[in-house]
Amino acid sequence: MRRTHIFLAATCTMIALASCTSASSAPASSQPPAAQASDSPTAEATPEPTSTATPSEISIVAGGDILLHLSVNAAAWNGSTYDYTTLFSGISDWISGADLALCALEVPIVPDGQEPSNYPNFGAPPEIATSLKHMGWDGCALATNHSMDRGFAGVESTIRHLEAEGLGHAGTARTQEEADEIQYYTLETGGRDLKIAHISATTLTNGIPIPAEHPYSWNVVGSLGNNSVEDIIADAKEARAKGAGLVVVSMHWGTEYVSDPIEEQTLIAQELADSGEVDVIFGNHSHVPEPVTKVDGGPDGQGMWVVWSMGNLISGQTIENHGYRVTTGLLTTATVSVPPEGSAHVTNLEWTAVTQDDRTDHLFLLNRLMNGEGGTGMSLSAAEIQARADATYPVMEADGSSERTVAPTGQSTLVSIARQ
Repeated sequence: MRRTHIFLAATCTMIALASCTSASSAPASSQPPAAQASDSPTAEATPEPTSTATPSEISIVAGGDILLHLSVNAAAWNGSTYDYTTLFSGISDWISGADLALCALEVPIVPDGQEPSNYPNFGAPPEIATSLKHMGWDGCALATNHSMDRGFAGVESTIRHLEAEGLGHAGTARTQEEADEIQYYTLETGGRDLKIAHISATTLTNGIPIPAEHPYSWNVVGSLGNNSVEDIIADAKEARAKGAGLVVVSMHWGTEYVSDPIEEQTLIAQELADSGEVDVIFGNHSHVPEPVTKVDGGPDGQGMWVVWSMGNLISGQTIENHGYRVTTGLLTTATVSVPPEGSAHVTNLEWTAVTQDDRTDHLFLLNRLMNGEGGTGMSLSAAEIQARADATYPVMEADGSSERTVAPTGQSTLVSIARQ
């Protein structure tokens, strides 16, 4: 993807002033209108402008949770700073090749003067923001059960560091005004601009209360929160009223280590689909992959795609404690058809299994490893690779969904990252 003129902006209103001539100031005609028309056979109405836009297609890539245990931080340490890009080098073409790449940063970035930390109260080094930018991510979903692990100061720090790198963010906020804004990404594709809205919410809090002094800081929906699914729908409607041609929702929901969606997930997804305002849901939280499904409803009534959970993209969770399932997550690619005018349409949602070498913390595409391709930082045996496949493919192929094996190659230009 070509990225130019990227900017971050708060709510703004543009007013265009154009001069016009009133009817009373127009020169008087010496002939009645009918005579003018008949005496001027060559006069024609000004033709409507012809759009030069053409049908196009874009890709939106989202990934599983980035869960930075201290072991992952140690693997990223290069002797002077934390550099996570080397750990992601095996999947970098999928991130940088997407027209829009949205990460799921499960943990907050530590406030100034604090040290990174492990479960149960995570804190990531500030350098993760720089690495995410260099990998090719455009923004992140931030509403998770760990959003408040470092309190409101962690929310402030996370957003500040992401914005310093020019990255978008959704799901947490530093002020009520920021909470009321929606994150947009505008792509130039096929000769037109496509405005994409990104909404992030969680149903889980790990028992941490929403800060009474900052109730706007965390987008928690359901019984544990002060927001609801109806609020997500209202935001989606507002986004479309402000010109969004596509609405993407990131949901942190479900139950850990369960490979199928629970009732809460299916009810929320169906409510969003029935609203006709949401185009696709990227789910997370379970630490293990869950299937891709197309549910009834959607903006055009032809269904709405959901990936129930993409599992872990990278973490310090161990095979000894949780089995091979936690070492293999997903990159999910939404293919979007963009007409010359009007709203875009998600035509497919494909998954790609990404596995983590638990000895080096480097990430690899599982299908490439199964084809005998290795890479820097790969120490897995054939048996270990097969064990990861056996823990992942039966789950993902259960509903008939397909794995994408070719990296996206974006042709659009990301012209703005803005909040409104």
